[in-house]
Amino acid sequence: MDTDLLVKAFIAIAPVVVLLVVFDRLDAFNLISAREIAILLGAGGAFAALSFLANWRVMDGFPIGFSAYTRYVSPVIEESLKAAPLIFLFARNRLGFKVDAAIAGFAVGAGFSVIENIWYLFLITDANVTAWLVRGFGTAIMHGGATAIFAIVSHEMTERQAAGSAAHYHFNPVLFAPGLLIAMAIHSLFNHFPEQPLVIMALTLLLAPATIFLALIRSDHATQQWLAADKAMHENMLAEIRAGHFATTGRGQHIAAIAARLGDKANDANAYVELKTELVLRAEELIHAAQAGQTIALGDDDKAKFARLDALEHSLGQTTLAALAAPLGFTRNDLWELSRLRARVRGDA
Repeated sequence: MDTDLLVKAFIAIAPVVVLLVVFDRLDAFNLISAREIAILLGAGGAFAALSFLANWRVMDGFPIGFSAYTRYVSPVIEESLKAAPLIFLFARNRLGFKVDAAIAGFAVGAGFSVIENIWYLFLITDANVTAWLVRGFGTAIMHGGATAIFAIVSHEMTERQAAGSAAHYHFNPVLFAPGLLIAMAIHSLFNHFPEQPLVIMALTLLLAPATIFLALIRSDHATQQWLAADKAMHENMLAEIRAGHFATTGRGQHIAAIAARLGDKANDANAYVELKTELVLRAEELIHAAQAGQTIALGDDDKAKFARLDALEHSLGQTTLAALAAPLGFTRNDLWELSRLRARVRGDA
């Protein structure tokens, strides 16, 4: 491989990867692991390959010319494909904070742009360095930025669901339409100015990261507020359980009625309620510590508690767990926090 091709490859790939690393380092909570980012990069690359096939097949059915196709059709196909893995993560409750959503979105877009630029490196061998500057600092950043903005808007749209009871959650694909339309519009606008590549590159390099940074700064205060409120609520709930006062509350009475029908498994139900509350609170404490720059080591006690929780869930069965979910009132945010703690415990193991 000659030096010229290596220089072009570096220019085409490095900017978006470096910006992804910067976003990841700015995440004070550090809840997306390097492994997860690598998977998202791979997913973005896989969807880039799929988009080549989709665009090739669809283009034959749209006799509107290549320029019009890149402005109005390919953005719809490519942004829909890039959105797919993120919609899956939202549906599976794998994206808790807005910063997580933004990083995940940018990672998918970065993976998409890396594979797209590698493809064009070997397809357009006579393009000069300026063309690759535009692709590396313009097109690649646009792909990452558009998908990150889709993720940020989608997080905003689904925030009420995340803060509501997980027991009553229903997946609503309509909530992802606004973010997808915005991503498509950004992509289409970028493709409207092929005759002014340096100008559109400069605007993209300036506006895409700035928009993401501003959105994350704006959401930081709200994130801190609901984290503090959740932590206080769960501290109070755990204190009531351990003091024996929880049974006198509305939720406690509902849970006691369910436990009473379980016979010899009633104690398991009560133990499950206390242990799950304790672990959710533990997860929140660790997130607060990470945000403050503190490191709290996980120990054998944490592993033993999750093993005990798994045993209780197996003993009670899915029907009883579903019945307990509504009165417990844990939100999707709470369950996401718990899943992050479980992942850390497994990682330490």
